[in-house]
Amino acid sequence: MLKVDNLQAAYGSGQVLFGVSLEVNVGEVVALLGRNGMGKTTTINSIMGIKPPTGGTISLDGETISGVSSYRIARRGLGLVPEGRQVFPNLTVHENLVSIAANRRDDPTPWTLERVFGMFPNLAERRSSMGNLLSGGEQQMLAVGRALMTNPKLLILDEATEGLAPLIRQDIWNCLRQIRDDGLSILVVDKNINELAKLANRHYVLEKGRVVWTGDSAALKSDKAMQQQYLGV
Repeated sequence: MLKVDNLQAAYGSGQVLFGVSLEVNVGEVVALLGRNGMGKTTTINSIMGIKPPTGGTISLDGETISGVSSYRIARRGLGLVPEGRQVFPNLTVHENLVSIAANRRDDPTPWTLERVFGMFPNLAERRSSMGNLLSGGEQQMLAVGRALMTNPKLLILDEATEGLAPLIRQDIWNCLRQIRDDGLSILVVDKNINELAKLANRHYVLEKGRVVWTGDSAALKSDKAMQQQYLGV
């Protein structure tokens, strides 16, 4: 579904990505790991058209999306849960969800308000609350629900559980497993190796803007030397 080939990106004269390549197949969950500052968010932003790449190609369903405007990329079926949540602070929970709702692919079982509220009962209780009055965990639930309301073919999460309380983190992981089981493809950035191993089919590790390791969950859990070298603090 999604193919990133030899992706390069820079901020001014400083190159950040050096030939990143990855793939996400239909119905697959792929994780992107690495320490802070290794290029994970830049990779996500390049895929979404937020940060235009300086080289390489990005394709979705065989069509090149490199250089396409971010809103057009979103309309083609990529739903983003950005780092820092970025919910609309002056809109209610209900308004956050319906403001970008769409079913452009005519999915016969689309994500609706009722379906999102069924997955996140806390949001149903807070549907009239403004976005800036929600807790961090509720904002993350809202960010996930908002992305789902676009009925994407691929859900992308940048730092899925960063800064959340342990119980809320577990709620998010449980919801992502349910979304996976429903057949939605997912590309996720996070630091929790144990939870990612339960969720994802394959993993890519970034180090200084390059893919230095890739493998399945069994390989990820067993390769302690790689974890220490590229993921340890």
